[in-house]
Amino acid sequence: MRLIFIHGPIAVGKLTVARELAALTSFKLFHNHLAVDLALSLFEFGSSAFIELRESIWLEAFQQAARVDRSIIFTFSPEATVKLGFPARAQKLVEALGGVVHFIELFCDDAEIERRVENKSRTAYKKLNSAAEYRRLKAGGAFEYPKLPPALLTFDTGQFSAAECAKLICNGITDFDIPAT
Repeated sequence: MRLIFIHGPIAVGKLTVARELAALTSFKLFHNHLAVDLALSLFEFGSSAFIELRESIWLEAFQQAARVDRSIIFTFSPEATVKLGFPARAQKLVEALGGVVHFIELFCDDAEIERRVENKSRTAYKKLNSAAEYRRLKAGGAFEYPKLPPALLTFDTGQFSAAECAKLICNGITDFDIPAT
């Protein structure tokens, strides 16, 4: 089982890259907002119940996927409401079940994030969609999170398209099998 753990700030293109990567592979896509939206249906964002439920969904999904040897692509936005050490806990869990985690970091400059954050497609998953709100939250430390485990690959999504990133991920992971299409 492989867990492709794509992370980066909001509006950097994690889901777009993940969809492109899923189209190139047989990997299932488990994006961040599947758990976020489920937890939001019950609890206020950032509440202790929300934080606990969201992480338990993430970890349970990884555990079940590892148990049946199903490789997945996961998107993650490091931010202040995520419990410290989550990426390391995810890695430890997957590796304990015989899996491998590949951390992939995406980034782009703030001007590009502010442009992208207002994209209408972000409303489908109740994502932050206001540049002014992004600036306010960023100034308040909402997107601060300790450094994640070292990334196998890092991409500036202002320089590479989502399709290019997905192909480079496939090329950059050794012994990565891409099914024939």
